Amino acid sequence: MRARAATLGDLEDVFHGLSKRMSDEYAAAGKDSKIAYDNLMMNLKEGRAHALVEGEKAVAIIAWHENSDAADTLFAAREDFFRGSTVRFCKRHIRHIQALAGNLPIHSQLAPRARRRQVVRHYRLCRARPGKRRKTVRTAACALNRNSTAPRTPPAPPG
Repeated sequence: MRARAATLGDLEDVFHGLSKRMSDEYAAAGKDSKIAYDNLMMNLKEGRAHALVEGEKAVAIIAWHENSDAADTLFAAREDFFRGSTVRFCKRHIRHIQALAGNLPIHSQLAPRARRRQVVRHYRLCRARPGKRRKTVRTAACALNRNSTAPRTPPAPPG
């Protein structure tokens, strides 16, 4: 797998075989695939879109746009992108995009605003800032993130 500057043909190929989970993500964010396509096209014309290529076939497009406080990313992928090796490659490539954007924090345009507030609150409880890496002492609040394997207690019954 490799990354290169995206072309209009890459965008067409990815959207022709867009995965169902991507369509669901767009719907959950209050967008449809046409809006996502238009946003990706705008970023592609500005030179801020990369195609993730496996063999000679583009399996995903990732684009970004810098704001004053963060770099907003937008993503589209075919179903065959969602494998461990390709997702790990994409994670490393996002770090490269972050460097291209001046090391601004990365935000997803698909993440609902409420979810962003929860993430910022989570970092605040952990005494860290989003986008900054530093060692912190794990607190009980940090263990409550959604990736934690710690057991959660069920809510108390009403009454």
